[in-house]
Amino acid sequence: MPFQDRNMTCSDCGQTFVWTASEQEFFQQKGYTNEPRRCPSCRQLRRSQGGGGGGGGGSAGGARTLYPAVCAQCGKATQVPFQPRGDRPVYCSDCFSQRGGSPTRR
Repeated sequence: MPFQDRNMTCSDCGQTFVWTASEQEFFQQKGYTNEPRRCPSCRQLRRSQGGGGGGGGGSAGGARTLYPAVCAQCGKATQVPFQPRGDRPVYCSDCFSQRGGSPTRR
């Protein structure tokens, strides 16, 4: 099926932009399933502000929010990159490593 240029509306600025046939082909080759929601200039602005795209979480160079916690194993005050809920133990980095955990980024 040949691709055709499509007029799209930017979800940020509301301006109309053209999603070209070559861009659509690129999206298909990369396996992307979602159409772009932002015009090229709003996408560039979002990238420059560290608003990362992609699927999930992570900070794209921005400051990470840390939350105060008390280690469930040693009782030491620590900071963690998630809001402790109280229903699961939180460990400092030393105790987390000793328990076989590894700080992975998902």
